[in-house]
Amino acid sequence: MGEYVLKGIPAAPGIALGAAFILDKQEFVVPPRAIMDKEAPIEIARFEEALIKTREEISEIKKKISVELGGQQAQLFDAHLLVLEDRSLIEEVVKRIKSEKLSAEYIFSEVLKKYVKIFSKIEDEYLRERVGDINDVGRRILKNLMDEDKLHELENLTEQLIIIAHDLAPSDTASMYNKNIIAFATDIGGPTSHTAIMAKTLGVPAVVGLKEATLHIRNQDFIVVDGRKGLVIIDPDEETVAKYRELQDRIVQFKDQFEDVKSLPAETTDGRTIELFANLELPEEVPSALRYEASGIGLYRTEYFYMNRVDLPSEEEQFTAYCQVAKEMKSRVVTVRTLDIGGDKFISSLQIPKDMFPFLGWRAIRFCLARPDIFKTQLRAILRATAFGNLQMMYPMITGVAELKKANAILDEVKRELHREKIKFDEDMKVGVMIEVPSAAMTSDLLAREADFFSIGTNDLIQYTLAVDRVNEQTASLYEPGHPGVLRLIKRTIDAAHDAGINVGLCGEMASDPVLALVLVGLNIDSLSMSPTNILQIKKMVRSISWKDAQVLAQEVLEYENGQEVEMHCRRRLKKLVPLLITDERGEG
Repeated sequence: MGEYVLKGIPAAPGIALGAAFILDKQEFVVPPRAIMDKEAPIEIARFEEALIKTREEISEIKKKISVELGGQQAQLFDAHLLVLEDRSLIEEVVKRIKSEKLSAEYIFSEVLKKYVKIFSKIEDEYLRERVGDINDVGRRILKNLMDEDKLHELENLTEQLIIIAHDLAPSDTASMYNKNIIAFATDIGGPTSHTAIMAKTLGVPAVVGLKEATLHIRNQDFIVVDGRKGLVIIDPDEETVAKYRELQDRIVQFKDQFEDVKSLPAETTDGRTIELFANLELPEEVPSALRYEASGIGLYRTEYFYMNRVDLPSEEEQFTAYCQVAKEMKSRVVTVRTLDIGGDKFISSLQIPKDMFPFLGWRAIRFCLARPDIFKTQLRAILRATAFGNLQMMYPMITGVAELKKANAILDEVKRELHREKIKFDEDMKVGVMIEVPSAAMTSDLLAREADFFSIGTNDLIQYTLAVDRVNEQTASLYEPGHPGVLRLIKRTIDAAHDAGINVGLCGEMASDPVLALVLVGLNIDSLSMSPTNILQIKKMVRSISWKDAQVLAQEVLEYENGQEVEMHCRRRLKKLVPLLITDERGEG
């Protein structure tokens, strides 16, 4: 059909050219998973919830088609809705869950196969055509039941591919580490969705919020992903391919220009040192952190250890993983964040129905306080690992002092247990708080009395402050990291920490943007934590500016009316100070 361009949201910089792999169109493989008697009602509830969600999805599609193509075309989806109302199918699934004691997704997949087989053999042409309806609806139900696409076909990749999907859950992207994946492109998502974060961690380009990529792109289509400008080009012509090949070479040369600062400290021209840490998803990423001379690990996201499995990790498994990271980082600090599930991070083995508003629901520290059995297992593993390296720990999504005290009470209980068992651990392990919600920022002076350090999680702080879902492409333009309201909350938090004599770092995506990091230095941040591949360019920025000038800039932008004005002003200033960081190669010039 010739060259065709899709426009989305830039999520991770870089250029990739290669074959497309449509993840959402792969078949599900559902292994049997045994459940206990008491879990049967939970499985049935999950099945019913998946039916409701699927019905809502199909009704929304029908409504959209009706508007765009007319009511007659929309009536095609009535057959899909009828499948969802088939009482014999629903009752058989419920009955078999109770009797066979197997998971809802496995039972449903087996019942689905049975129905497909029956309808395939019917002589009546109209009824036989319903097989397609059953398959389509069945796949939607399975996807909603399982929460995560199965990436079994990626395990033995021998060629480099570009992943195309409607969406990618954190569990999906965690499964992709060390695979031959050179780029991501998704229909939905924003610049700080977990697809974007993982792409930056892997050092591959990504475009999100494309809306209809999975409709226009077919498996093995040759495409270009331009992560700087948010473009995906299908079937590019020879001239376009040549242009992007040349651009790839220029980007490599651009990145090589930061190598000269790798072994140098991140110190401003007037002597202010900013510690630059790496964010870590998986232990396999430690070599990357060391390669870019990270001062340590500023954020070790432990929830990825819980994903892509049908059970919970044991204390011993977690202890081994935390020890591995601590030992490999040697004397450098490793900051372990306790389990942060919820939002867009859902762990199927816990059998928890999803919230209607997941980012406002039962997540992070709220979940851990409600499930001390799971929380204590992780705390024991972390404490034991402190005997083998420089570990500290922080709690996610703390909203106030009461939650912090409850979490610390459980931690103290675990410490007493370890004492009784004569198990060694670091008695002086530092315990910090993540500042991710406005209530925590507004009471940061109170939290600073109880915490050993702060880490500002700007990805969530921005979305909660501005009431913008950070993974929704429809509101991506409203997501303003430089919004004066966000910057003032950050300043308040930093000031409160310093007044109490504790350090404060920042581990959101703001840390990896030189334009915004310039402001953060001026706001007196002590450390920045980011994807390892971004450390050198931020170090270059820090070493090219004076702290005094950055402070003046920060005071100026706090008086601005909106985030766009802030970023434009900072971009102009940075272009004068470090023109190398503001170039066309980065798509920012």
